[in-house]
Amino acid sequence: MGVQLANSQGIKVGDKVIILRPSYIAGKVGFIHAKEILSDEEVSKRWIIRIDSDNIMVSLTPKEFELLTKS
Repeated sequence: MGVQLANSQGIKVGDKVIILRPSYIAGKVGFIHAKEILSDEEVSKRWIIRIDSDNIMVSLTPKEFELLTKS
């Protein structure tokens, strides 16, 4: 299947991912849209994932998804 990453190293905008959790979207395929930026302009450890099939975006940690293909 994919490659699960414990941290953000190697993840890039455009990478295709499969969601592992939370359960309401587990198994869905999405794409890395952006690195999450906090209100104080600090870069988060979370990524914004675009799930086109459900027309939603979610904020997930690298442990919550696996890379399927790199952009």
